[in-house]
Amino acid sequence: MTATDPAPTPPAVRRLPTQEITTRTDSREILANARRDTERYGLDDYFIVDVDSHHVELDSWPEILTYLDSPVMRDTAEQMMRNWPNAARLALHNHSPGLTMQDVSGRIPHQASLAEDTPDTTSGAHRDVTLVQRAMNAMSIDVQVVFPQPMLETGLHPQPEVATALLQAYNRWFAAEVLPREPRIKTMLGLPFENPDACLETIREFADHPGVIGFLVTSQRHAGVHRNAYMPVYRELEDRGLPIGFHAGPNQSDTMTSTMNKFLSAHAMSFVTCNMTHMTNWVINGIPERFPGLKTIWIESGLAWVPFMMQRLDHEYYMRQSDAPLLTKPPSHYMREMYYTSQPMEWTDDALLESTLRAIDAPNTLMYSSDWPHWDFDVPGRIASLPFLDSHAKRNILGETARKVFNLG
Repeated sequence: MTATDPAPTPPAVRRLPTQEITTRTDSREILANARRDTERYGLDDYFIVDVDSHHVELDSWPEILTYLDSPVMRDTAEQMMRNWPNAARLALHNHSPGLTMQDVSGRIPHQASLAEDTPDTTSGAHRDVTLVQRAMNAMSIDVQVVFPQPMLETGLHPQPEVATALLQAYNRWFAAEVLPREPRIKTMLGLPFENPDACLETIREFADHPGVIGFLVTSQRHAGVHRNAYMPVYRELEDRGLPIGFHAGPNQSDTMTSTMNKFLSAHAMSFVTCNMTHMTNWVINGIPERFPGLKTIWIESGLAWVPFMMQRLDHEYYMRQSDAPLLTKPPSHYMREMYYTSQPMEWTDDALLESTLRAIDAPNTLMYSSDWPHWDFDVPGRIASLPFLDSHAKRNILGETARKVFNLG
């Protein structure tokens, strides 16, 4: 280089060895290799929808609590935050900070706290939007569906009325403070599922918001989704053309996982059994027959369980159809008409994964999800690199199927 040559411009983003990643590492640095995939597979030419990602709503918890309707409950939360400093980001919540195993010892510790620097703010909606934009741009994502993290645990809250109030407050905060700041951010808002009437109120309050593209049942293990009390909820969603999603979550204290002594064990099983239970009740009780226009999505429980459930439910159905009088076809046929998100996609055996995707008719039912910023997130290149899918199937999975399901235009 001569004296007249310009100095080389340093790269804007570094690629980091894993051991350097901390809770303060910039999202763009963690995701630097996603740009390599984008270039390799030409992903800038794809329409990419991330159907499952997260933000850390507890960073904005004091702001969210101001949206509580009840002045008594709001005052209780304020007393908790004032008198017990550790409750500043947890008041009224059932999140157990001493048991956040998912936030440690994994591949990426980033989800424990998104503590990276952001311009001019350390909390609130502006910061959330900045962090989401960084991830979207790094992964070449056109639309990102954003959910909370600990708020998904409210289905296990010991006080149902508090769970309902917290979900309503969060939904109002997110719709008022986050969604209007970035049109590429969308969400499926959580339903206060312990209260069917409140579910209906939630749908009617937010269904016309341009950033709300559906509604969720979140980590709820104790309510039978086939109960008659929920039928008006499903009818309302069907009439409005809005999908319902079942977002699984971990739990190490239910009757099955309480026997497990490792988080790995509970994580492997509880995400799956949560949705397996709902799927069984959903299909065997004929919900797809009663609401044929209701689009149903199974989120963050992987894919390996689906062929098992198809075979198992079909086997039982053929021997005991009297227990499923509303069904007009085997359970697996209904399951192939539902939708699934890709993360975490169990890819340890090419042949098994190929069989799984064939069983669920993946080109027409599977939708890409990153689960960012969780420790087991997947970038779009994971779908683009599947050797047994053609370009049409990859385009559908990465975004075109979601375009149809969510009417994204």
